[in-house]
Amino acid sequence: MTREVPTPRGTTDRRRERVTIRAVAARAGVSAMTVSNVINRAGRASPATVAAVRAAVEELGYVPNVVARRLARARATTVGVLYAGERTPFLDAILVGALRATNARGLQLVLYHEEQLSLDAAEGAVLSLARSGADALLLVPPFAELLCDSAVLAELALPVAAIATDQVAPGMSTVRIDNRAAMADLTALVVARGYRRIALVAGRRDYSVSAARIAGFQDALAAHGLPSEAGLIVEGGFDVASGEAAARRLLARDVRPDAIMCSCDDMAAGVIAEAHRRGLRLPHDLAVTGFDDTMVAARMWPSLTTVYQPAEEMAFRATEQLIGAGDGDLVANDLIVAHTIVERESTASLRAVIT
Repeated sequence: MTREVPTPRGTTDRRRERVTIRAVAARAGVSAMTVSNVINRAGRASPATVAAVRAAVEELGYVPNVVARRLARARATTVGVLYAGERTPFLDAILVGALRATNARGLQLVLYHEEQLSLDAAEGAVLSLARSGADALLLVPPFAELLCDSAVLAELALPVAAIATDQVAPGMSTVRIDNRAAMADLTALVVARGYRRIALVAGRRDYSVSAARIAGFQDALAAHGLPSEAGLIVEGGFDVASGEAAARRLLARDVRPDAIMCSCDDMAAGVIAEAHRRGLRLPHDLAVTGFDDTMVAARMWPSLTTVYQPAEEMAFRATEQLIGAGDGDLVANDLIVAHTIVERESTASLRAVIT
């Protein structure tokens, strides 16, 4: 069973008359998440840190949120999913995986769409989900990055899992692939097919996977003795339009790339569309790769070489962990699942396409 939590109008006022966990963190000289971990005995902290936090709690008279701590001790019955952006095949796979897990237990899945990517908006969304009955949270990028040191999230003390991120945050469970290794493997395949002037359409810089995939791309180029030119790495927005814009920029260069790799399949679709408009023959004039292996990868022309990231299974496993979190223990493990390189028509060997 799923339902959507409506986004409230206006700014949520989260000021409290009593002492907040953020004030305790400031007095102790640590993060809010560290304060939460000490109070809830989750994770590891040095004796000095524990002493500093306890001293600040006593000095300020901080009283933890009793309702939130009671919720944290119970097993989850409603999982809230926080996501941003347009509905895409990748997001749909995540939602299906989470729904499989909640349906199997007869639990509820609550969806919250937040378009503003700021800490204030993310914290407001988390509070709205909690008020709507969510007692565990599944974060879709980039909300793990935004909320990694959130005082509001720490004070709620609910089980939290982050899906498809590359950032491991205190107090959060993560289920992900090794993004750096995956992009390195894909780049190595492109090099092996004979392409040498290779560009990358990276994702938004506020997504942790973007930096990891750039690093993997550069790792593979260096391993094969190829230069990494700053002008051949362009930031995209994880959508078709940004892929088209990046392709226009890259293909207008005096010496254009012979391969364009993308950090998601949607951006690759935009690159392929722009290449077709320019009359380029793919992959003879230009090879293109994506990332995620969504349903569009096999349906575009030419079919897309990409990285298979098992989004549905990742979301299923993350939600299972949230449902199983009980007795006040915050889930805080980092699960890395296997990726697969899927080669299709968009990266045929140069030798093969020339002959």
